[in-house]
Amino acid sequence: MPDSSPLTTNQNGFVRVRGAREHNLKNVDVDIPRDALVVFTGVSGSGKSSLAFGTLYAEAQRRYLESVSPYARRLFHQMSVPQVQAIEGLPPAVALQQQRGTPTTRSSVGSVTTLSNLVRMLYSRAGDYPAGQSIVYAEAFSANTPEGACPTCHGLGRIYEVTEQSMVPDPTLTIRERAIAAWPQAWGGQNQRDILVTLGYNVDVPWQDLPQKQRDWILFTEEQPVVPVYPGYSPQETQRALKRQEPPNYMGTFSSARRHVLHTFATTQSPLMKKRALQYMLSTECPTCHGKRLRRESLSVTFAGLDIADFSALPLKRVEALIRPFAEGKARPQAHDQDHPEQAEVARRITQDLCARLTVLLDLGLGYLSLERSTPTLSPGELQRLRLATQLYSNLFGVVYVLDEPSAGLHPSDTQALLKALAGLRQAGNSLFVVEHNLDVVRQADWLVDVGPAAGELGGQILYSGPPAGLADVEDSQTRRFLHPAARSGEARTVRHPQGWLQLEGVHRNNLHNLSVQLPLGVLTTVTGVSGSGKSSLISQVLVELVAGQLGQAVEAEEETETDPLERAAAPETGGRIVGGLETIKRLVRVDQKPIGRTPRSNMATYTGLFDHVRKLFAATPEARKRRYDAGRFSFNVAKGRCENCQGEGFVMVELLFLPSVYAPCPVCHGARYNAKTLEIQYQDKNIAEVLNLTVDAAWEFFQGEAAVHRALTVLREVGLGYLRLGQPATELSGGEAQRIKLATELQRTGRGNSLYVLDEPTTGLHPADVERLLVQLQRLTDAGNTVVVVEHDMRVVAASDWVLDMGPGAGDEGGQVVAQGPPAEVARAKASKTAPFLRRFLVE
Repeated sequence: MPDSSPLTTNQNGFVRVRGAREHNLKNVDVDIPRDALVVFTGVSGSGKSSLAFGTLYAEAQRRYLESVSPYARRLFHQMSVPQVQAIEGLPPAVALQQQRGTPTTRSSVGSVTTLSNLVRMLYSRAGDYPAGQSIVYAEAFSANTPEGACPTCHGLGRIYEVTEQSMVPDPTLTIRERAIAAWPQAWGGQNQRDILVTLGYNVDVPWQDLPQKQRDWILFTEEQPVVPVYPGYSPQETQRALKRQEPPNYMGTFSSARRHVLHTFATTQSPLMKKRALQYMLSTECPTCHGKRLRRESLSVTFAGLDIADFSALPLKRVEALIRPFAEGKARPQAHDQDHPEQAEVARRITQDLCARLTVLLDLGLGYLSLERSTPTLSPGELQRLRLATQLYSNLFGVVYVLDEPSAGLHPSDTQALLKALAGLRQAGNSLFVVEHNLDVVRQADWLVDVGPAAGELGGQILYSGPPAGLADVEDSQTRRFLHPAARSGEARTVRHPQGWLQLEGVHRNNLHNLSVQLPLGVLTTVTGVSGSGKSSLISQVLVELVAGQLGQAVEAEEETETDPLERAAAPETGGRIVGGLETIKRLVRVDQKPIGRTPRSNMATYTGLFDHVRKLFAATPEARKRRYDAGRFSFNVAKGRCENCQGEGFVMVELLFLPSVYAPCPVCHGARYNAKTLEIQYQDKNIAEVLNLTVDAAWEFFQGEAAVHRALTVLREVGLGYLRLGQPATELSGGEAQRIKLATELQRTGRGNSLYVLDEPTTGLHPADVERLLVQLQRLTDAGNTVVVVEHDMRVVAASDWVLDMGPGAGDEGGQVVAQGPPAEVARAKASKTAPFLRRFLVE
């Protein structure tokens, strides 16, 4: 690309970017057409998102916020000002990014799409009321408002209580033997036991032998007597001391076990303490609202024979079919229509609006979702499509929509509906800037911007900007060989044969009902099907939970630290059993896209264990040994080695009130994170901060002579992460990068076989070139004697597997069945499978 040059009069209909330097962009200049579908392509980490989101969207947002009052500006999540010389011709922008839902069950599909507002208005103004009941306003149909929430459970649908059994799991123990498990551990619990001795309770008989009255008082009283405490005294010595009025060691305040549990849960800031308290609280369905979360007055109002909770539990496809007759004026008269004819007109208008909005959602393949479905249970792809549907209905004109892989998590058949929706936005007079790896979307582009040639420091250049056909002439583009493939060699791949079968029976979860299925052992299996067909329910939930239960492994709970435990949806019970094949599986490994850490202190080097070896190398240098520095000295999380000014963060935050906060390098360590004395120690002429700043590729060269470090770096390169820095914070990594780091950590473990690996859509966020690298690693795992099961939509992975299990035939209640199974070539011929035509096309290409 040419060097930065001053802007001249804008070429009509183009956004002109000059001198973009955000992240790894190399001072790039590019012209991008407006009113077109523009797709940004390139390998993972090449700089696509830095151009589309970090530069174009960030600058559009900055310009918009310039027109907003400084006070209002504080209410926005402001992106940092992009590193760019100039941008001309940029319209207002709307970003639709991949992100997880708000981690609370109070946020739902209905609230994200604003459909719930219309439904509440429908029930308030056109619902059937019991005789004599006054009007219920729209707010009272929401469990998130004081007017609507059930007074018993406060809108949660469940009540929490502590019982004697939950707090005293083993009644054969004595109080001294810690029968009351709910009391604090260490001194806190001992304090309560000493207070009971002072109060005259026998702490040396089995709990079950104490009178019920005493047990109830100890566990449930609200009294808090303050009494003298004599630690270390026997009960007899304590009573003698009380009689002699001997000065106590201190005065102690008694707190019943229930009071302690509820107080800890309500006031602690520690997620671990909250989790510990929760284990003594039993959750049961609210006896007043029976789990529907609303007060009785609201639930007594019906529409089409359903209360609002039952209406919200229906799949959107069923909701649309239910209300369409009302929208078209063909519905049977409601009970109130004779007395209040105006309500029929209200119902018609509201349902017409609802139908129009629902049609957009159904066209995007989301008909299997329900209004009440909580956002934490949605995939980032589903959430992005919900937001896209809202934009499609808004009918804005002259806007740039910046989308981040809108096809993520979509079955190829659903991608067609997505393309139709994007075409609708463009025809309405908008511009679409889409970061995408899916070749079906790329082929539909009016204009391609290919960024590369490689990732990280080796990327950041515009290789091509123009119509898709022109990419065929760009030698350096890695996208080119997939978009314009050469003829394949006629070599057929050898398919592995199953070494046995893992058999599941009676599986119940979400849309799976009494399903029996068998998964082959010792091979690479892909599980396919349209979005919502039951793939993840079967594999990532039921299979993982059943196998983990049999092997005695704990299953990591979803996003535990991010949400109030009371607001989490009740965990569904796993229905089903394993009836055969488990004897050959020794270990379960779940490789998902959850972050490898939640703070910048966690990074790739610490997660993989690589940093332990590096710190030992520094501690073994002559100067470190002379100073008696151990490996802990070289951790930026430990006081003795880190910079105390920034506490090892490497930066300090400068609060600017009305502007985005600025993070500046620490003035003491200048971003190195370590104190000066630690940085004086060098290994091969580099200090520990300089080593952490190396990319994986550079570190691979640097540590050639260290076998343990070199092996770990080799695997990270093989999964396509050579561009990442060793010390890159976990918070900067995408879900796909986090998943590949986890996979690389597993691949480092040598000589392990008989493990079951479960991966859920590992190709999300991956360029086809990176998918090929990932496939090599999955084949290696399988060759080592393991069983690999992958939930996947990418036909490249499906075609390379040994066995395909296709779920369907549709989504939601139209899915949940095994439609076809067998080797890829066999499944490609299955007539009932929606996957078959796309797999067949890929096998033939």
